[in-house]
Amino acid sequence: MKHINRRSVVATLATLALGAASPLALAQAWPTKPVRIVVPFTAGGSTDIVARILAAKLTTSLGQPVVVDNRAGAGGTLGSDVVAKSPADGYTLLMGTSSTMAIAPNIYSKLPYNTLKDLVPVSLLGTADVVLVANAGLPFKTFGEFMTYAKANPGKLTYASGGNGSISHLLGEYFKSMASVNLLHVPYKGDAQMVTDLVGGQVDMAFGTAVAFLPQIKAGKVVPLAVTNPKRSTSLTTLPTISESGVTGYQALQWFGIAVPTGTPKAVIDRLNTDISTILAMPDVRTRFTELGFDIVGGKPEEFGAYLRAENETWKKIANIAGAKLD
Repeated sequence: MKHINRRSVVATLATLALGAASPLALAQAWPTKPVRIVVPFTAGGSTDIVARILAAKLTTSLGQPVVVDNRAGAGGTLGSDVVAKSPADGYTLLMGTSSTMAIAPNIYSKLPYNTLKDLVPVSLLGTADVVLVANAGLPFKTFGEFMTYAKANPGKLTYASGGNGSISHLLGEYFKSMASVNLLHVPYKGDAQMVTDLVGGQVDMAFGTAVAFLPQIKAGKVVPLAVTNPKRSTSLTTLPTISESGVTGYQALQWFGIAVPTGTPKAVIDRLNTDISTILAMPDVRTRFTELGFDIVGGKPEEFGAYLRAENETWKKIANIAGAKLD
């Protein structure tokens, strides 16, 4: 009879045992190495700020380093595509936003990933106030004065965005269409340089999150004119909404959420969701987000999924009104 090597048998049985292990058993060992959160925009912007707050807390709860990986470009779609094509093992997370998960599918004709098929929602983190702000040196301080000036000087005012296809870009085009004003678009590669140039007067105006602009607003370096929110801001309570100021029906929100590649074990998704929910309930986190004009939402993966599908329909309508299309 042919001799059977004992070590070979043991190795074979070990391999079979690993292969037969349930997804739950495998996920219980997760994470065994650093986890990265891909931020599809430059460092220093609103998405980056939110990601770094979350990463610091997840590092503690997961017991492994959670690092932020900035992959800016193409309106946030470059970094999002990196995550969509990453191994579905729980070690690559996406800091998703309205721009990358709801706007991009409705304005890019050749988007390299499918938000609803290639990515799985983990948790909606919250929504951020979006503010229309202007350089402090311009000859208007209120929304009404801005509208009068813009209509009297068509094409003279510029508005900055975080990049072609970003929420700030689409909000600008949406506004131009609904308010019947002519503004010149100046795209950047993220919020950070956009804010710097707005303060310096290289551009006149911008639609951006309160997360990005609150420090400059408080310092008097930019002038807030109105919010795009459906209702007044919780952090800038005296500012009117654009809709109540005369552009009836104009409204939109920026939101942030965590997603992972499709195929990621459910147990890993559930662990992440549980840890994120705990983090969002921490008093210091809630205080910090409130200071940034960020309203915490949270919730289960299924709730984020339903919200994402609804947001895709909302932004489809806005994209059609704005007439924004990109290759």
